[in-house]
Amino acid sequence: MDILKRQFEQVDNAPLILFRMAFGLLIFLESVGAIFTGWVRNALIAPAYNFTLIGLEWLQPPDGYFMYGYFATMGLCGLGVMLGYRYKTSIGLFTILWTLVYWMQKTHYNNHYYLLILLCLFMLSVPANAYCSLDAKRSSSKVSLTCPRWCLSIFIIQLWIVYSFAAIHKFYPGWLNGDFIAMNLGGKKNYWLIGDLLQNELLQQMVVYGGILFDGTIIYFLLFKKTRKTAFIISIFFHLFNSVVFQIGIFPYLMIASCVFFFDPNSVRKTFFKKKPAINFSQNSTVQFSKKHYAIMLVFGLYFAHQIYLPLRHHLYKGDVFYTEEGHRLSWRMMLRYKQGTLTFKVHSPANDSTWLVNPRHFVSIRQARSMAGKPDMIWQMAQYLDKQYAIQGIEDVEVRAESFVRLNRGEKVRLIDENTDLTKVKWQPFKHSEWILSPN
Repeated sequence: MDILKRQFEQVDNAPLILFRMAFGLLIFLESVGAIFTGWVRNALIAPAYNFTLIGLEWLQPPDGYFMYGYFATMGLCGLGVMLGYRYKTSIGLFTILWTLVYWMQKTHYNNHYYLLILLCLFMLSVPANAYCSLDAKRSSSKVSLTCPRWCLSIFIIQLWIVYSFAAIHKFYPGWLNGDFIAMNLGGKKNYWLIGDLLQNELLQQMVVYGGILFDGTIIYFLLFKKTRKTAFIISIFFHLFNSVVFQIGIFPYLMIASCVFFFDPNSVRKTFFKKKPAINFSQNSTVQFSKKHYAIMLVFGLYFAHQIYLPLRHHLYKGDVFYTEEGHRLSWRMMLRYKQGTLTFKVHSPANDSTWLVNPRHFVSIRQARSMAGKPDMIWQMAQYLDKQYAIQGIEDVEVRAESFVRLNRGEKVRLIDENTDLTKVKWQPFKHSEWILSPN
């Protein structure tokens, strides 16, 4: 109980303020970068149909240039967060807009897109604009030099979950035998000045086992004062290597910035906020629990229990999650595999007694077709889409079956979807295994 009471003691809020600035800058760069790199156009504007979260098929991006303004608005929100200007409005609006983008498409699913939502929810819950912000300048009532310890601890617990499951999920043959890393780095032979180095087998083995070691231990080394600085330096090197070699957006920099929560708040204040007054916590009174305290504990207790459940939920489904995808997303399975496949739909019209083959490329982009080939939920969605499209053309009640084969890394091709199942007649099962999804195990 004492450790829970400590979470409501006041500590210097310097780490939270510093993280707000870094976080705001990173979400600004993520938003404007999506415009200038062509991501907005390729992922949201160009496709005639986007694979949304199942049940939200109506959430299709508008035509035209609307999405550029949409992302520019998110960029302005990022600046608002960084500067602490109308902070709650800025972070709240960004959270809504980013979550909608996340739900609009899953062709470009990325773990850090999901992590951003979680961190935004945290940032909405904490007083990150209480110091060194335009809000604090406008209103002295918002100024505070401290925050409850839990405002820092929640970020540490979330990082522990992310890193721990990232390490656990690497204990599977496709990672341990080096196939994924060899295939990934094998495609970078002409990469900058380090292409030849990346082909070195010893370096690839270091990436394989170093990745497990880093993910599995970094949180513990950051927690202890004697190893904290060394662990932080290693973390910087690790994430910068990933950024340069794997080009995974703002995720490495987000993880580096998050390390601030492990450092002593007073040290952060002395280093980054030299004019910030020191607080004497020696007289910190014993916390008397109130209903509000219990409510906060209950909310975050349920939240973190759910966060631990999500990466483990694949055990509730039959088959290999790497094939079936049931329980794959939201579970911190980061950069573990190449999944390549072929997909053709066989459409049959009972009314006309005719059958024809459909190449998904006639309806979706190349990137969407490649992603869909290995993901049963997207294949199911495409079948529903085809059913509706043919109904519009006057061809009612068609049957849609999928000829789908996938390969993991360098493995053999296997059938992914039962070719005898009419996908227009089956409902999507979000909480149990769908028998029409096949797996070699």
